[in-house]
Amino acid sequence: MRTDDFWAVIDRATEQRPASPAEVAERAVADLAARAPEEIVAWGRHLDKVLVASGTEDLWAAAYLINGGCTEEGFDNFRGWLVAHGRKAVAASVKSPDVLAGMPAVRAAADTGAVFEAEEVLSIAARAHQEATGEPLPAEERAKTRPDVADLWDFDNEDEMRRRLPRLSELFLEPPD
Repeated sequence: MRTDDFWAVIDRATEQRPASPAEVAERAVADLAARAPEEIVAWGRHLDKVLVASGTEDLWAAAYLINGGCTEEGFDNFRGWLVAHGRKAVAASVKSPDVLAGMPAVRAAADTGAVFEAEEVLSIAARAHQEATGEPLPAEERAKTRPDVADLWDFDNEDEMRRRLPRLSELFLEPPD
């Protein structure tokens, strides 16, 4: 599956507003379930590629700041939320996670404490395959989609957080003394 075809599924799922990540997932499942099983599998593989490309330390740090902490599963689910916002949002935040500070929902979360996770986006291919064939998505060896926790820099180091993610730090950290 080509990159454009992968993102076209998400684009179609976000055309109707409002489009919460759960709604995006439901619409994408319906879209994919009408396709050949091979296409569904290929879409799932491409999602794995997106997760590999977005599995950066600084994006994880951004999720940590925004969500008030972030486990391995939480980071995966944060990226599911990000995928539901489309190709441009993913590309921009992978390139420079601090751009997330410009998203209205993220800015509002600094006051509301909202947490951004969308596990349902990560299961689109599995659900579509089950719906289309009555069978689980074929198990495949999956690529490593995130750094090892032991290799991460200390996300509780506020000086480092401010250096790497100044805009997000301004929103989510207390001003330094």
